[in-house]
Amino acid sequence: DEPLAVNADAVQLEQVLVNLAVNARDAMPDGGLLTIATLGVDVRDARHFPSRVKVIPGRYVRLTVADSGCGMDASTQAHLFEPFFTTKAAGRGTGLGLATIYGIVKQLGGYIWVSSELQQGSTFSIYLPSTDARIPSRTVDPVRPEVQVGRETILVVEDEPAVLALARTILTRHGYRVLDAPTPEAALEIARTQPFELILTDVVMPGMQGPTLVGRIRQERAGPLRAIYMSGYAADDAMSKVFGEGAAFLAKPFTHADLLRTVRQLLDAPPT
Repeated sequence: DEPLAVNADAVQLEQVLVNLAVNARDAMPDGGLLTIATLGVDVRDARHFPSRVKVIPGRYVRLTVADSGCGMDASTQAHLFEPFFTTKAAGRGTGLGLATIYGIVKQLGGYIWVSSELQQGSTFSIYLPSTDARIPSRTVDPVRPEVQVGRETILVVEDEPAVLALARTILTRHGYRVLDAPTPEAALEIARTQPFELILTDVVMPGMQGPTLVGRIRQERAGPLRAIYMSGYAADDAMSKVFGEGAAFLAKPFTHADLLRTVRQLLDAPPT
C-alpha cells in the first residue's frame, strides 16, 4: 500500500524478474499461474529463514516470484545458482540465468533462495535491504541525452532469452533498429540477407562462440564490422583489446547506460 524503496539499478531488477519469469514459463509448458509480489519485512532474527542462511537483521523488501509448475527436487535445488548448471535440454540454455540473478542480488546486499517440490511449483524469495531514500521520479532518465538516440541497425545475438529481450528493449526504445538472433546459426542467416552496422553478441554460446561468429560474418561480407562482446566471466577492461580493432567488451550484468554508452562509442569511433 506504500512505496517500498531499495537502492538498486532498475535495469538489473528488470533482468532478475525477466529471468525468473522465463524459468517459470518453461516450468509450466501447459500453462499455469505466475505470481509476483512485494512486501516490506522487518527481520529481527533469522529463525524463519533456512538454517544455512545467515541474515543480518534489519528492514528488507521481499520480492517473491512463484509458479505452479513442475517444481524441483532437493538435488536440483542444491546446485541451482551454480554457473552453467541447467536442467534444460541441450541448446536451450547455458545455465547462467540464475547465476546472474544470484550475483545481482548479492551485489545489492540481499539474499535469495527457492522453495520447491516436484509437481508443486516453485517460489523464489529475494530479500533486498530497504532504504528511506526518496524514490526518484519515473520521468527522470539517468542516461545522458547525447547517448540516448541512434538510427543504426544492430544485430543482437544471445541464447539467453531474458538477456536478448532486455538488450532489444533498451536499444529499440532509443531509436535503434534491432535484428535479433537466439543462435549463432540464425545470426549467420540474417547477416547474409540484411545490412547492419554493429553486432552485439554473447561470447559463450552453444555451437559457436562469439568471436568465431564475428570472424565468419566478416569473411562473408564486405566492409568493416564493429562488434561488442558480452560476457559475465571476464569483466576486465583489457578484454576489448583481446578481440582486436573495431571491437569492445561489455560485462554482464550491464546497465541501461552501460549498453547505450558502449554502442554509441563504438559506432562513433573513426574507422580502423
